Amino acid sequence: MLNSKVKSKELRRVVTASVIGATIEWYDFFLYGVMAGIVFNKLYFPGSDPVVSTMLAYGTFAVGFLSRPLGGVIFGHFGDKIGRKSMLVMTLMIMGVSTFLIGLLPTYAQVGVAAPIMLLLLRVLQGIGLGGEWGGAVLMAYEYAPPKERGFYASLPQVGLAIGLCLASGVVALLSYTLTDAQFLAWGWRIAFISSAALVFVGMWIRLNVMETPEFRAVKEHNAETQIPFFDLMKRYPGNVMKGMAARYIDGVFFNIFGVFSITYLTNTIQISRTQALTGVMASAVVMCFFIPFFGRLSDRMGRTKVFFWGALITSFSAVPAFWIMLNNADNILLLWLSIVIPFGILYSSIYGPEAALFCDLFDAKGRYTGISFVYQFSGIFASGLTPIIATYLLKTGGGQPWHIVGYVLFAGLISAFAALSMGKGDADSASDRGLQKAL
Repeated sequence: MLNSKVKSKELRRVVTASVIGATIEWYDFFLYGVMAGIVFNKLYFPGSDPVVSTMLAYGTFAVGFLSRPLGGVIFGHFGDKIGRKSMLVMTLMIMGVSTFLIGLLPTYAQVGVAAPIMLLLLRVLQGIGLGGEWGGAVLMAYEYAPPKERGFYASLPQVGLAIGLCLASGVVALLSYTLTDAQFLAWGWRIAFISSAALVFVGMWIRLNVMETPEFRAVKEHNAETQIPFFDLMKRYPGNVMKGMAARYIDGVFFNIFGVFSITYLTNTIQISRTQALTGVMASAVVMCFFIPFFGRLSDRMGRTKVFFWGALITSFSAVPAFWIMLNNADNILLLWLSIVIPFGILYSSIYGPEAALFCDLFDAKGRYTGISFVYQFSGIFASGLTPIIATYLLKTGGGQPWHIVGYVLFAGLISAFAALSMGKGDADSASDRGLQKAL
């Protein structure tokens, strides 16, 4: 096999570059979300109604989700024609520059309506950068790894999501603790954005010193590239695209229910402090760092479809006891934290860990960057972007009770579980292996 000749030193360098790059991208993306409701609503969308200002600020946050599929298609196309490495360097640069510039933006009081417009444009660039980053990062690890360890190595860039979430929340918490409210609002918040430039320089240096993946080099050597990867993908693998998007459903729903909506639910309905709710989510992210690679490794041993199938079912059903605990233990903060950490930090990892390699297995090297980027980013619009809105509506229709939301999570879990089950008998007969042999 191609990867049998790859030295462990090269593999470690590639994995390190993927993890650091993914961490930087997710840090930048989440940092915007943390700041939207505490800074941008005041400095860039001022108004007499603070609710409207906050909604406008979160509206620009949502734009990032809408632009991610565009980035996935653009960078997936060129990643399948030119190479994975060059696209990863470009996506990191786009995200780094746009985040740095947000830290330098003049406010509404200084330049008027131009301020929110520039903020919106930079948020679009962030989304485009992240849209191309995810597919390239997991591909570098997946295509460099030995075939029997691809689940483990492809799961490592996934840890970047958890680390990025912790860093974004932690940096803002540290600045809030060390500065007065006036200082934080005047200039302190800018430090979080500007300082990300240092991380970008480190990530760029590492990425510029890795080689192109062996599988893509083989495709180039045999002139096996397709003219338009997206069209070729839809012609040869339309079923796999649909299965991948359906499998992604529980990932987006569960992450946003427990990582985003739960904060609002715990503070507004259960009546605990926002700091306590955020602590539960941050603790989950720390735990996730260890369990994502655990389940990635498990998928190498048991098969990715099997691990994902049971992970989707068990994870979705965990919403039942989790919300029951939240509803009936408002005065016990330890139980409330456990109701987030166990389902979100541990069980959710059984989905997110094997997911990268699961999607990579669906496509061959000629169109894999385009395939996994489209599946992950486009399905994220309805699986991730709409979930907080749907959950808010279901909470209202349920009279403040969470059981309609739980039903929605169970529905998403069943869809994803059976989508994974329909993908085939296992990794040895995956589309990636068959497609590679055909290409060569």
